[in-house]
Amino acid sequence: MNFPSRRLFAFLVVTSAPAVAFSAPSTAVPYSPPASPVPLGSTFVNWDSLRFRETPVGLYAGVFDNPTPALVKLEVHVTRLLPGRASHSPHHHAWEEIFLVKEGQLEVSINGAKTTAGPGALVFIASNDVHNVTNVGAAPSTYFVITYSTSAVHSVPDQPAAQWAPKGTLSSSVFDCDALPGPPEGHKDVLDSPTVTCLRLESHVSTLRPGTSTTPRNRDEGDELFFVKKGVLEATVNGVTSRLGAGSLYYVAPNDERTMRNPGSEPCSYQVIKIVSERSPPRAAP
Repeated sequence: MNFPSRRLFAFLVVTSAPAVAFSAPSTAVPYSPPASPVPLGSTFVNWDSLRFRETPVGLYAGVFDNPTPALVKLEVHVTRLLPGRASHSPHHHAWEEIFLVKEGQLEVSINGAKTTAGPGALVFIASNDVHNVTNVGAAPSTYFVITYSTSAVHSVPDQPAAQWAPKGTLSSSVFDCDALPGPPEGHKDVLDSPTVTCLRLESHVSTLRPGTSTTPRNRDEGDELFFVKKGVLEATVNGVTSRLGAGSLYYVAPNDERTMRNPGSEPCSYQVIKIVSERSPPRAAP
């Protein structure tokens, strides 16, 4: 399969460190199998249905932690980090990780380099890059954490990807998605690239005008996550329809049918993350 090469925008902040030894201490996190062995099917998750529990640094809400038809593991949770607190001490792991910032201000440390990420930011952490985040704002910061594992996580080198990743693969980066260029409505690309553990990682932000819809009964070969950023989104997946507000999300398994519509009186926007692995099926015909 041929995939588009990586697209870089002016608002992209690359935080990979040069290929030198890192002096900062780091804890290696071992791989753990999915909490549930049941393969994840397409599902809706309403923000209001999430149940948070207290942690030493804030609040935590699990969303799911399962294998999928094409991924060894897909895990999503929400963290609400208290001001001045770090998510954890610097650590690293073979699988790749994504943060989507819903609210607040985070300082992101990757291989010792630091940058900030505010509401609407997407943070990508490449394999074994040393990282953590700290809430540097005056109020709690809330963000989604998405991790995914393919069979490649068991064979990557046990050193930061910044030191060995092949040319053309996505490096650890922070994207300011709310600063995307282009018209206020429609489709805006964030990233589209191979990574060291998957064939393709793609993300974009779509905005629908009131009463408009996407292509009906669309299909895609990748595992897809849709996060509602603002407004109300009516999503129909395999004939089942649900209306979701800001903060809600849904997962669509490879080649399941989906249609999105804005049933409200204001524009609605959502962010898509698509993962294509070596186990992803070919895209089904319409």
